[in-house]
Amino acid sequence: MLVLGIDPGTAVTGYGLVRRDQNSKTGPAGIGMRLIECGVIRTKPRDPLAARLREIHQGVSELISRHKPDHLAVEDVFYSRNVRTTLALGHARGVILLAGEIAGLSIHEYPPAEVKKAIAGTGSATKEQVQFMLTRLLRLKAAPEPADASDGVAAAVTYMLTAHMAAITNGAHNAARTGRPAR
Repeated sequence: MLVLGIDPGTAVTGYGLVRRDQNSKTGPAGIGMRLIECGVIRTKPRDPLAARLREIHQGVSELISRHKPDHLAVEDVFYSRNVRTTLALGHARGVILLAGEIAGLSIHEYPPAEVKKAIAGTGSATKEQVQFMLTRLLRLKAAPEPADASDGVAAAVTYMLTAHMAAITNGAHNAARTGRPAR
């Protein structure tokens, strides 16, 4: 399974591709995960919003075309005091979701606090705490850089962890229902 995680932004959109590695030794979270690629899509601050959105859409579409992920995990909008910033971020998320929908991906959205809780154990974790935990979960020597890329990786890992927990929970539920042990 390959997951493309995205941290939306109109100036800088972070992304990370994480693969569930069936053949690797089980990682700290009980599943083997491997970082495939991470980075950012930068737009020109002086360009009109429509041009920036086109660049984000093209960048995400190119990542999807090149890597062919199974799932798209997108960090949800945080609500800023600046309404204009919140609206622009919503536009960026829209073109990212559109790229995923056009490609037929399974799309999952997570509020920032849920990403932090999945990765670091608390919804109020700092960026540094999330980056530290990513290095442990993915067995990296250093945190993904820049911070926006790290946030995209965190979204992908959040999907991996929540999907893994859902599978465990469903297996236990089915075992209780059928009387057969979960595998």
